[in-house]
Amino acid sequence: MAEPGVAANGGVLRVSDFRRLWLADGLSQVGSRIDFLAIPLLAATTLSASVLEVSLLRTFSTLPYLVLGLQIGAWCDRMRHRPVLIAADLGRAALFGSIPVAAVCGVLTLGQVYAVVLLAGVLTVFFSVAHQTYGPHLVEPGRLPEANGLLQTNTSVAAVAGPGIGGAVVQFAGSAGAMAVDALSYLWSALWLSRVRTPDARPEPAERHLLREIAEDLKAVAGNRILLAITVHGAVTSLFQSMQMAISVVFLNREIGLSPGVIGLLSSAMLTGAILAGFTARRFGDRFGSARVLCASALLYGGSLPLSGLTSPGWGLLWYFAGGFGAGFGITMNVFCVSFQQAVIPRRLLGRVGAVSQTVLFGAAPLGSLLGGLVAEVAGMRATLLAAGAGALAASAILLASPLRKHRGLPVQP
Repeated sequence: MAEPGVAANGGVLRVSDFRRLWLADGLSQVGSRIDFLAIPLLAATTLSASVLEVSLLRTFSTLPYLVLGLQIGAWCDRMRHRPVLIAADLGRAALFGSIPVAAVCGVLTLGQVYAVVLLAGVLTVFFSVAHQTYGPHLVEPGRLPEANGLLQTNTSVAAVAGPGIGGAVVQFAGSAGAMAVDALSYLWSALWLSRVRTPDARPEPAERHLLREIAEDLKAVAGNRILLAITVHGAVTSLFQSMQMAISVVFLNREIGLSPGVIGLLSSAMLTGAILAGFTARRFGDRFGSARVLCASALLYGGSLPLSGLTSPGWGLLWYFAGGFGAGFGITMNVFCVSFQQAVIPRRLLGRVGAVSQTVLFGAAPLGSLLGGLVAEVAGMRATLLAAGAGALAASAILLASPLRKHRGLPVQP
């Protein structure tokens, strides 16, 4: 364990190796938010893609979670985590860097963009699983909620800063220029990860069976009713959230008539709810109980998401802002879910069970994205946004009907 005395006597950022992980994560998150805005705009404007073709971008980017998530979780528990993280960052830098090169040469196609987001999605699964498992090796168990809160705050800050930066870059340098910035962010992340000094020993060799391990992981999730409810709720919410996210940029650009710069500013403004929640989640949990906060945040998220379907030009943009602010605040409270999982799951299974949770959570995303594109082609984008919001609100019943409702705080005894 890296510098345990420092972690015990001061903030977790005084642990130098965790601080490096936190810095690596920070700008990489911003870069990911830039491509989240820039890639759909690239497809919709430069490549004149239809709304269904744009929705397929998110389908391809999240498909690896559904197809490879469980296998990658088992593989990551057999490897040292830091080399996996660095290799994933370098690979994504090369992939996203290929887009501006192809654009400059005049040979960029929608097929290449699909290939980039698909391969980058595979590397992102490796990175996400290894990243979630790597943190507990750098700080003491008692500091995990604080450490996870800081990493979640990175996500929130990136959610606020990334779209604004991305919109500005797209406005002045084009979508391909934004991809170059994204590639540099992954190089930054790899640089900081290479400076981590805590020993990252390879797991002891043992006879292992992939299918048996996956069955063990699924049993670990299903054996805890609260963890199972959190996982299923996350999957259903992810399905409907992905329906909305797959078409939202095209909706704002084509139906509301917003420029890339304004879309970025609006996205940044509405996600101030996420950064506010990142700083207040622990305080709310201490005061009201983490289990109660989780149930309330599910209702807040589900109740906010439908508001985006009411968006119209002018003052009607406030509906989009209100929906994004409330949804961002609600979903960021899920920092308690990660801490709960890390507390109740044996460390030897953390990577694999984390992969199960992420496979279920993000595995629903490609299905939701595809569904969003298909519904939008038939019923229109506004109707799709309203339907996705209604589904997310209905999904909150999964948590409210679970044993979670009987608890004030999350029971964390392993």
